[in-house]
Amino acid sequence: MGVKCIAGMVIAAGGGRRIGGPEALLRTGGTPLVDRAVDTVRAAGCAPIVVVLGAAADEVRAAAELADASVVVDKAWGTGIGSSLRVGLNALTDVEADAVVVVPVDMPGVTTHAVRRVAALPYPDVLVCATYDGRRSYPMLFGRRHWSGISTVAHADVGARPYLLAHKHEVLDVACDRIADGARLDGPEAVAAFKLTIPAQRSRA
Repeated sequence: MGVKCIAGMVIAAGGGRRIGGPEALLRTGGTPLVDRAVDTVRAAGCAPIVVVLGAAADEVRAAAELADASVVVDKAWGTGIGSSLRVGLNALTDVEADAVVVVPVDMPGVTTHAVRRVAALPYPDVLVCATYDGRRSYPMLFGRRHWSGISTVAHADVGARPYLLAHKHEVLDVACDRIADGARLDGPEAVAAFKLTIPAQRSRA
């Protein structure tokens, strides 16, 4: 039936309360973390790519290139990832894609290899989660037939978890321990561990 189309979604809406500013604006080698995430998803062959911004959206737009990516803004970003996931899926409604790979910007250890592994079965009815030490995390692959259901149940800071639990027998877990780092940016220690830098205007805050 031809090549399957896999869209990419980068969720970069968080305010980074525990690290002093939006994760999207952290820099790795001078590059905003949101651009690093977009590059990772693009290198894995995902297209089109949608980036969901929220906190300091205008500042992120000004600082990042966001090359070849569509940008949408989650005005309710403060309620958690569930809102951003709904906004991102809604932005893909008219896109001819069989599935979407979701990567949050606060997981800088996610690699292109991990995205490719998770996206190896890009079918409309698939649900795939990367696992680290046996625990489900991102990247995740959502087949198109699940988008509406995920949008319905995603809320607060739990994202697609309720939907995945309700469809646990359909979820394929893919171990990514050896090809990626599943750590989240949950504090200054994590920022230091990934050797990220905080933009000058944020470090003065």
